[in-house]
Amino acid sequence: MKLTKLSQKILVGLTGHTEKQWRSKLKEIKKFKIRKISLFLECLSLKQRRKIYLALLKSGVKNIPVVHARNDMTSEEFAFLKNNFGTLYFTIHEGHFRYLPRWKGFHKNLYLEMHADNFIPAVIKMKKIGGFCIDLAHFKKSEDRWTEEFDYVMKREKILKYFACNHLNGYSYRQKTDLHTIKHLKDLNYLKTLPKFLFSKNIALEMSNSISQQLKFKKYLIKMFS
Repeated sequence: MKLTKLSQKILVGLTGHTEKQWRSKLKEIKKFKIRKISLFLECLSLKQRRKIYLALLKSGVKNIPVVHARNDMTSEEFAFLKNNFGTLYFTIHEGHFRYLPRWKGFHKNLYLEMHADNFIPAVIKMKKIGGFCIDLAHFKKSEDRWTEEFDYVMKREKILKYFACNHLNGYSYRQKTDLHTIKHLKDLNYLKTLPKFLFSKNIALEMSNSISQQLKFKKYLIKMFS
């Protein structure tokens, strides 16, 4: 794949648990004139989300294909993100299926990020939503432990439309777990072992690392994938 296409696929992530954290990353996004990002809202209250929405409108960001949703988000918030930033993929967790009535009109924009706890809740109905958001480190954890989630995904390998977006962070072989703060490039090398069908056209970096560090990792990933 051409390097320009790879660069467009891999999206730096605007993440944070506090206003200070996400504002720091947004400042870097402005500095580097990044126009296309991913957005992680799982840890932010409605009050904080309103602040981040206003800040994004003034940031120069034009496109946010992938947004990690939170259970108390409304369909109005989804519409705002879709209309202003072209968001098509809202990633959810297994427990979020109970909130589907709240998100009427967006069910096919919902993509499931599975856990790695060796349990598939009965509430999960893939035909009701768009597909998977494969968290690549979660998948590696499931593979190493041969969990129910690993089998669940592998049995759907041929349904290509299901694999539309990813979360990407690090992985520790020693601890057999995902790493949201990456300290070494080698923490990304597990990706070389994964089946190719898992990788989508929208790969969101889910990291607590600064944007400048994410850009360093992105460069490494582009070299790896090319």
